[in-house]
Amino acid sequence: MAGKTHKDVEFMVEADGSAGEAVYFKTPGDASAHAVALAISGHTVFIDVLISSEAGARFYGGDDAVEQYKEDPDASVHERFEVKVNCQGRVP
Repeated sequence: MAGKTHKDVEFMVEADGSAGEAVYFKTPGDASAHAVALAISGHTVFIDVLISSEAGARFYGGDDAVEQYKEDPDASVHERFEVKVNCQGRVP
């Protein structure tokens, strides 16, 4: 899936305390890069996987994702990832 997109799959990135300022991406790599950049500045960041069709679910995660989608096709978030960065200071 790396680099490929599907019209029914999006990745929404939102930082804690961002007052609903979500940013949407079509690839997990772009979403992850943005999330890490926000997390380095001290935020806890969430990446939500948004899927709006069975075809999108199949693209994202195969048969298992399709089954999950069928269980609740009206769910707003298929999966949520939490991104945190912990600074460990200088390393000699």
